[in-house]
Amino acid sequence: MNQFNQFGQPVGKAMGDWQPRPHPDRIDLKGHYCTLTPLRPEHADALFAAYQQAEDTRSWTWLLREPDANAQDFAAWVESVSELSDPIHFTVIDNQTKLPVGTLALMRIDAKNGVIEVGHVHFSPLLSGTPMSTEAQYLLMRHVFTTLGYRRYEWKCNSLNEPSRRAAQRLGFQYEGRFRQALVIKGHNRDTDWFSIIDSEWQKVESAFQNWLAADNFTADGKQIRSLENWRESRR
Repeated sequence: MNQFNQFGQPVGKAMGDWQPRPHPDRIDLKGHYCTLTPLRPEHADALFAAYQQAEDTRSWTWLLREPDANAQDFAAWVESVSELSDPIHFTVIDNQTKLPVGTLALMRIDAKNGVIEVGHVHFSPLLSGTPMSTEAQYLLMRHVFTTLGYRRYEWKCNSLNEPSRRAAQRLGFQYEGRFRQALVIKGHNRDTDWFSIIDSEWQKVESAFQNWLAADNFTADGKQIRSLENWRESRR
């Protein structure tokens, strides 16, 4: 609810007890299907091999980088980003095989205002479309809201990247709008679509994740019984 100053102007909800949030640490986040661990150079070879299982390079189209020509080039990139404090890249480790199967990152970290973005999402065929991929997103989101106490969690993507737009909405992000001509990427214009989840929405979003990831939400052959969106809608 908006409040008003001495001139009768709306100035927004008072945040008198607000304190800047901690900067995320480089820690492991363990789930049932997967574990998120900070990206390290020793992950490079297995990650490159996982990405090589794709039939083509379409998963690179929307990334800021072009595909690496070989494992050595990919390892050099991993080395260059593995110690950054923003973005903080995480490797998704399959708990069954103990192998890296994809990466994602926390980025544009604004601890003063409690705002953070998930990005650099690159899932291999071993991860995409699996319960593990949903759990990976949930583990990072839970860390941001429940452990670190951030107020806002952002997702941004190329407006033409329909799979990313669908993924954001499936995961519970709300569409906020389009920043036209925001970037030039790989020689092409990029309009950027913005999505977010805020802290007041987190309880419902988290409950849906927990219900969807539960063992009894899947058939014996691994098919979901109720969708993530359905679980979230049932909380209204």
